Amino acid sequence: MANPESASIQPSEAENNVYSVWALPPEDVTARIKNLMNSLRSEFGGPQFEPHITVVGAIRLTPDDALNKFRSACQGLKAYQATVDHVSTGTFFYQCVFLLIHSTTEVVETSSHCCGHFGYKNSTPYMPHMSLLYANISDEKKKQAKVIADKLDEAVNGLKFPITRLALYKTDTEDETLKSWEKIAEHELPSS
Repeated sequence: MANPESASIQPSEAENNVYSVWALPPEDVTARIKNLMNSLRSEFGGPQFEPHITVVGAIRLTPDDALNKFRSACQGLKAYQATVDHVSTGTFFYQCVFLLIHSTTEVVETSSHCCGHFGYKNSTPYMPHMSLLYANISDEKKKQAKVIADKLDEAVNGLKFPITRLALYKTDTEDETLKSWEKIAEHELPSS
């Protein structure tokens, strides 16, 4: 006889959720970026989130499918170098103020490889970046935030760091509080 509790869980497991794959910076860089993020958030508002470079954008999948695709995508990938170009601003909530990352072959190919495994099609060319602030603010306030970020950490432009971890996150893009966002899995990338 089937366990009634497990039977009630199965339909929810088949639900689709929104997932993303993130490249995670090392702990020292994470701490440095969080300082910048906290300063900007105290001035302009916005939710708290982990520093990351999006590798695969938001895609709707079942939990099992997302995890299987993530594990498959991580196979054969190696750690790689990321370099900050400069602080920049964007045109929507999730790209309000960010660090533009150099589009090196390794950075772009990692995203392309993972997107292929997930069946994710970019509607625009891949622009690697590490967001500092998620917010709906005016262009004037974005300019102010950029100036503040540049002053707070002048040496962030040109910062180089290794990407040794990828993570699968549940990222419901309808939830601008980010309270529903959670890390599902993490994978260590071996050195090349």
